[in-house]
Amino acid sequence: MRETTVGLIVNPVAGMGGSVGLKGTDGDMHEKALELGAEPVTPKRTRDTLNHLEHGQKITFLAAPNQMGAAYLEEMGLPCTVVGEIGDETSAEDTKRIAEAMVARGAELLVFVGGDGTARDICDAVGTKVPVVGVPAGVKVFSSAFALSARAAAEMVDDFVAGATVTEEEVLDIDEEAFRQDRLDARQYGHLLVPQTRRFLQHGKVASSGSPSVQEAKREIAAFMVERMDDDTLYLLGPGTTLRAVTDALDLPKTLLGVDAVRDGTVLGEDLNEQAILELFETYEKRVIVVTPLGGNGFIFGRGNKQFTPEVIRHAGVENVRVIATQQKLRPLDCLRVDTGDQVVDKMLSGWITVIVGYRQSRMMKVSM
Repeated sequence: MRETTVGLIVNPVAGMGGSVGLKGTDGDMHEKALELGAEPVTPKRTRDTLNHLEHGQKITFLAAPNQMGAAYLEEMGLPCTVVGEIGDETSAEDTKRIAEAMVARGAELLVFVGGDGTARDICDAVGTKVPVVGVPAGVKVFSSAFALSARAAAEMVDDFVAGATVTEEEVLDIDEEAFRQDRLDARQYGHLLVPQTRRFLQHGKVASSGSPSVQEAKREIAAFMVERMDDDTLYLLGPGTTLRAVTDALDLPKTLLGVDAVRDGTVLGEDLNEQAILELFETYEKRVIVVTPLGGNGFIFGRGNKQFTPEVIRHAGVENVRVIATQQKLRPLDCLRVDTGDQVVDKMLSGWITVIVGYRQSRMMKVSM
């Protein structure tokens, strides 16, 4: 096993908008996220990745300055060479410039911590010149170039150091303004090279089918879900067209990409953030979370519904999580997945869960971290 030069770049503001109900932190949206009480997400994700590296002694680290990388290596006692300079506020241009400089300094692998926006910046800077490992930390993490989790990212780095080959995976461009307007507008932006370790890579998001048979299946699922809804119970409905079928059956509105609250046939809140959900919990003791897997990769928590934070899930209780999905969505999946950023909560959610797949029809699915 040879010495490998690895560059580390962290987007300090990635993911901050998730818990407060924003649809990303591109541009100056991180300032609004801070005003709403958001906490940084990338520090924990970065530490989790570095803590689970087994071949760290075989790595020569290059790092972006301060909170963009070097600070985490220094606190763990891992020596590194700092590349580039940054100001008090960081930007996409910092990411691009430092990534280019790292490649020029001989980086054989780049590890970046962020979301789809950061992946685009890395793609702009290095393309397919060197392989990368994407640590999922953004609000939008739909590209297939990302690892399943921070721990999976560490496994990918270890595999590369051990000699793994590389392959191309796609980077998606998600229109954040459209996302804020409750529309998912995605296009293929480019490709990145990644270590060829399929078991640690997430699949890219697959759009929901609009075929008549799938729409009918959603209506059947919705009819059964509504039939099972209890009185005096707060239902938190996650994003997606399958959940919108539920509110259609109730003759209620639904934000397509947000979390809405319903109780006894009345909407109590739309496009809720973590704080608003926890405030509802103070009033309503009986609560249920209803989610559908993200098409293509099977995530029920940790992708596209960051408002369901570990604290929200703990307060709701894992026994009060309901999953609904069409057979078509489940067919290509070997399991459902969770990546909340809290290993204890992820373990609580892991195991087997009942998924409603039709009217009075269900199947068991394994949930993996």
